[in-house]
Amino acid sequence: MWLLLEAWNDVLDFLERGGDVLLIVLAVILAMLALVIERFIYYRGHARLERDIVRRWDARNERRSWEAHEIRQAMIAEADIGLKASLSMIKALVAVCPLLGLLGTVTGMIEVFDVMAYLGTGSARSMADGISKATIPTMAGMVGALIGVFAITLLERRARIMRIHLEDQLTFDH
Repeated sequence: MWLLLEAWNDVLDFLERGGDVLLIVLAVILAMLALVIERFIYYRGHARLERDIVRRWDARNERRSWEAHEIRQAMIAEADIGLKASLSMIKALVAVCPLLGLLGTVTGMIEVFDVMAYLGTGSARSMADGISKATIPTMAGMVGALIGVFAITLLERRARIMRIHLEDQLTFDH
């Protein structure tokens, strides 16, 4: 229990040293991770929708006409919409993370320059606080972006594989 309390205090200290922008970066990363988790949960349950689509396709008497081909394409598109939902939002949040980190850099450096203007260069401790407010959000934004790039790559790959699998199941044979 003591280790958990100590870790919580370290997290609070980290958030305090990172400044207000770090809280925004953290909120964006948590929103992105929530969407990523939602997608993985959706992909686990996608088999039910896939079975329903295959069942509807198999129930058709005729599968070789132009109309049947268009219906097949519509069924695949229906599944594809579900597979790709939220991916563009995740990509947007991935792109926002480093930009927010840059915002943290700018606000932290402004604080450093304010300290230098009032106290001169003699107060290293005051300048260090501003520098940590400049570097911590930048680091957090980059870490969030890296996690997001990795996650979006996995999600897009999984969606593509699931679409191909569905296309393979919707055969024209009869």
